[in-house]
Amino acid sequence: MRILVLNGPNLNRLGTREPDVYGTATLEDLRLTLSAESGEHEVDVRQTNSEPELIDWIHEAADEKSPVILNPAAFTHYSYALRDAVAMLTQSGVPLVEVHISNPHAREEFRHNSVISGVATGVIAGFGFDSYRLALTQLTR
Repeated sequence: MRILVLNGPNLNRLGTREPDVYGTATLEDLRLTLSAESGEHEVDVRQTNSEPELIDWIHEAADEKSPVILNPAAFTHYSYALRDAVAMLTQSGVPLVEVHISNPHAREEFRHNSVISGVATGVIAGFGFDSYRLALTQLTR
């Protein structure tokens, strides 16, 4: 089974962007961690700053019936187009776990709302890269 690990805007700056919030590990560190823990499952880690590209990747997951770990980043709070794509995926029976490195509810008020959570299979937030690891564990059980 292939699991798509999709990351939204600015997450390509992990390691240097607000290390007090996001830590010092990079996207490549995440890729290595998840690959080492995925067992016989293929983990495909991707990042984009483009909303249409992220939506296309969700469509790809739907077509291939690939489970998804999604960190929508800033798109979490306002992208109804992404929400619709996620709803299409999960309503077809393909699981998607929304993850966040930090806990959005412990941050600025505008980060408290997720338009994605209501259509995701589950949400894991606030555990750094362990949020991804917990999602991977759930999807490979």
